[in-house]
Amino acid sequence: MSTATLFEPNITESENVVASVPAATAKPKLAFVGVGWIGRNRLQAAVDSGLAEVTLISDPSEQCLEEAGKIVPGCKTTQSFEEILADPAVDAVVIATPSALHKQQAVQAFEHNKAVFCQKPLGRDGTEVHAVVWAATKANRLLGADFSYRYTAAWQAILPILHSGELGNIFSVDLTFHNAYGPDKPWFYNMNQSGGGCVLDLGIHLVDLMLVGLQFPAVDKVDSRLYAKGTPVKGKNEVEDFAAVTMDLANGTVAKLNCSWNLQAGQEAVIEATFYGTNGGVTMRNINGSFYDFEAARFWGTKTEVLASPPDAWGGRALVKWIEQLSSSNAFNEQAKEYLQSAEILDRIYGRK
Repeated sequence: MSTATLFEPNITESENVVASVPAATAKPKLAFVGVGWIGRNRLQAAVDSGLAEVTLISDPSEQCLEEAGKIVPGCKTTQSFEEILADPAVDAVVIATPSALHKQQAVQAFEHNKAVFCQKPLGRDGTEVHAVVWAATKANRLLGADFSYRYTAAWQAILPILHSGELGNIFSVDLTFHNAYGPDKPWFYNMNQSGGGCVLDLGIHLVDLMLVGLQFPAVDKVDSRLYAKGTPVKGKNEVEDFAAVTMDLANGTVAKLNCSWNLQAGQEAVIEATFYGTNGGVTMRNINGSFYDFEAARFWGTKTEVLASPPDAWGGRALVKWIEQLSSSNAFNEQAKEYLQSAEILDRIYGRK
């Protein structure tokens, strides 16, 4: 199913879509909403880039605001999201709050004519993601999601090979993301608040890479097994900590996804996206159990050529690329419709459709 098919049925001629292209903002003014660990990491990346001005920081935690203030000394802080929405000086909002807030906060920001960069997932399910993308389209404002693995040096090394056709017929994809630790926030384990477990937290990244690498093929069939502490939970209102998924793509490729929290895998993390074709294969994989160090390699039979190796400071690169876009134009980018297809696949994994 194409992204256009997913997106267009809910758009009617009666909707008032903003068609004008907003003026470029040379150095956009950003507000950061949610400055826990990952929010502060992205805040640091924005500051280090020198491409934007951080004018406002919001979080319900005074401790988080204090820590964020060390990154941007003197920056105005607030515990009110409404204050950010009402501030005409804010061009764009960077959202790193719990997943249950993403859709509401992103839509409200677009309704106030602000661009949005949001942590994944954009919503807890496909309906919420659709609402965010539609709000961005209607407001004609730039939308970005933090699919950060797209911007690793390892992925950038194998992506041109995948798109060149030189691997021949890519018939198999192996996707793995095992995290030896589970999230440390209680809301992750509440299905109503999180929308899902390890698939929505980890597997979503690899589904995104598969779609990007294969240029967004339709998915004919999805078969999934979801477990919590070894017990099947698919169809129940429970968060999974292990998932095994098989996806049959319309182009004939079979893709297998395995992801987990707290799996006894013998190391802190196992992360891999491997593509096998009739003329060879390529992989992006973590090194020595690291969450951050990745290697890219190409395969010919029994031979391996390493294409990229650490170090690579990629964590905030997705945000910086979005800021670069924002500096040129804060208008909606059609690329954001790509988020709809991964959301639709995740709904199928969870048995929501």
